[in-house]
Amino acid sequence: MQRLIYISSTRSPLTTAELDAILIASRRNNAAVGVTGLLVAGGRRFLQALEGPEAAVETVFNRIKADPRHHAVVILSRTTIDTPTFGQWAMGFNRGGTGGGDAITLPETVATLVEPITDPTVRGYFEGFAQVHAAA
Repeated sequence: MQRLIYISSTRSPLTTAELDAILIASRRNNAAVGVTGLLVAGGRRFLQALEGPEAAVETVFNRIKADPRHHAVVILSRTTIDTPTFGQWAMGFNRGGTGGGDAITLPETVATLVEPITDPTVRGYFEGFAQVHAAA
């Protein structure tokens, strides 16, 4: 089993409807091939972890890299794992950077999402991403 964590940028800002469509398609496609993970969007940046059978993770990642909405795709970590971190999440998701009023901040939301994760590296990637994008 493999875990791949990457960061990327969108070529242009995505609307809420576009983000929702990406999430729906990701959940459907990932579940079909046994890939789980977490996606956090902060402004025009995405941080995503994908976990599952190596061939399936590579297929999903290659599809992401080929998506014309993405550029500057950088692999942060590629690790062989014994146990999945994200359970049955076909794709956990948080849309960051919406802020305002009584809204929970991106760092607070991400902290809740990663609370059950015991791997300090995985937690660090997501918590660091949230801190940077909350300050932007």
